[in-house]
Amino acid sequence: MSCQGPVCTNLGLKPGQRLMVKGVIAPNAKSFVMNLGKDATHLALHFNPRFDAHGDVNLIVCNSKKMEEWGAEQRETVFPFQKGAPIEITFSINPSDVTVHLPGHQFSFPNRLGLSVFDYFATHGDFTLRSVSWE
Repeated sequence: MSCQGPVCTNLGLKPGQRLMVKGVIAPNAKSFVMNLGKDATHLALHFNPRFDAHGDVNLIVCNSKKMEEWGAEQRETVFPFQKGAPIEITFSINPSDVTVHLPGHQFSFPNRLGLSVFDYFATHGDFTLRSVSWE
């Protein structure tokens, strides 16, 4: 089942700060999404782990979006997710990119929009959010 999840606004995340997300992946998960940026139309990071969706299997697809225009996809083949399992993901905000910390793996995605403040976080899909915190 896929549904719209929680949305956080006015976060005020700046370089040097981190957003920690905890939740549980659905037992029959196909994919889920976490978006981070200025607002719903300006996404510095569209983080989309795909178990089996859009022709991708066990792949993380990342992208950026400005208004309705998507950038070039960045694909990560390390896939540390298990259906039905809890997960903790940390997004570290840096001056020129976002570092995504996953269990046993991390990677960076460029801040293509040049945002100095990240005010927006949203999640949806086959994932139940348990907590969001930032420091």
